[in-house]
Amino acid sequence: MTPPPAVFPPSFDFAFVSVEDVSRSFGRRRALSRVSLRATQGQILGILGPNGAGKSTLLAILATLLRPTTGRVAYGAASEAQGPALRASIGVLGHDLFLYPELTARENLEFFAGLHHAADAPGAARDALARAGLEERGDDAVSTFSRGMRQRVALERALIHRPRLLLLDEPFTGLDEGSALALVARLQALREAGTIVILATHDLDLADGLLDHALFLRDGRPAASLPRPDHLRATYRDVIARSRSEAGA
Repeated sequence: MTPPPAVFPPSFDFAFVSVEDVSRSFGRRRALSRVSLRATQGQILGILGPNGAGKSTLLAILATLLRPTTGRVAYGAASEAQGPALRASIGVLGHDLFLYPELTARENLEFFAGLHHAADAPGAARDALARAGLEERGDDAVSTFSRGMRQRVALERALIHRPRLLLLDEPFTGLDEGSALALVARLQALREAGTIVILATHDLDLADGLLDHALFLRDGRPAASLPRPDHLRATYRDVIARSRSEAGA
């Protein structure tokens, strides 16, 4: 007899995410060293730093794809040990968009809604297409879409299960101005809805005025943690320069 399909327990409804003194090593190389942060519901937190600073490693730890070597990550009262039930409360958009190019946008969204056991997968896909502004292209293959359109579908794929925490790794890469501004507006709407958003980005101009808090990393170490940073490009330059100077002192 074929066993019934697995059904995940209800996802966790947490109001904050905290990283406490987290380090992560890969053999002899330390990618993160004693990093701490806290993000609460309705907040957009930016992780900023040069290439190799540890941004993607930190996001992977928050997504429960990597375990910290030392330190602790908490999702409200839960921890990464909760496994699938916790991951059902997390949405991830990285460099790989995880879309099937031969399928239509609607078929992609229905598929991922089904993976998350949506009671009405077609309805969830229809609503997602409307949020993405792609109702008229919903039945076209994703392979025919521009990078910006694919990014919008992928974002809705990451949000199809209404996660409490959304993790974004360089979400503005390859987007034209219109698509980038549409993404900023979508993130602002998610903040108003109470989602916790944590993003890593090099696009300081688009992030300027968007972030409620910013964690600056350099060589895997915290360089600064600032609430509502303004003049972000100048602030970034000053923080990284000061961190380099202190490291060389």
